[in-house]
Amino acid sequence: MTSFLKETQSIKEAVTFINAIDVNKFSRLISRIIQKLHLKGERTFSDEEEEKLQAALSLDKRALNLVLETAAFILEQAVYHNVKPASLQQQLEAVRLNPDKAEVFSQTWAAAGPELVEKLKQNTFAPKKLEYVGWQLNLQMAQSSQARLKSPSAVLQLGLRNEDSELEIHKSSLKRKKI
Repeated sequence: MTSFLKETQSIKEAVTFINAIDVNKFSRLISRIIQKLHLKGERTFSDEEEEKLQAALSLDKRALNLVLETAAFILEQAVYHNVKPASLQQQLEAVRLNPDKAEVFSQTWAAAGPELVEKLKQNTFAPKKLEYVGWQLNLQMAQSSQARLKSPSAVLQLGLRNEDSELEIHKSSLKRKKI
């Protein structure tokens, strides 16, 4: 399998910070990130929690944000590519992440990854979801002035729903003159 994780400057910098974090603290950090990863628009940590993390991990705000974003990115890529835990560990070690930190990622992914994938499958990425499709086709074969008329018309109904709204029915009529 090809590597989904490229060794960019940002990844290199984040790996340096991650390698300096205590493995037990890092394990709890990754567990929290993977628990909250499926929630759209919600931050993993509040401002107050981030301040405490800065002190606990001995990182400045920029470094902490880089670590959090990189860890979330790695897990998102693992979801997207449906990576096996052993492959994830190998790819992380290939970008020079310490083996103990790579193992934390791998173990966390093995334990919580399948549940995360299922939760993300339930999320919709589009603003509206198609709930209902209805159609009707009419064909006019003749009228008083024309004996050999073929005039089709169709009505298409689409039922769309926002995540937080009622079903909206949209009708569209299509007519074609004389076949």
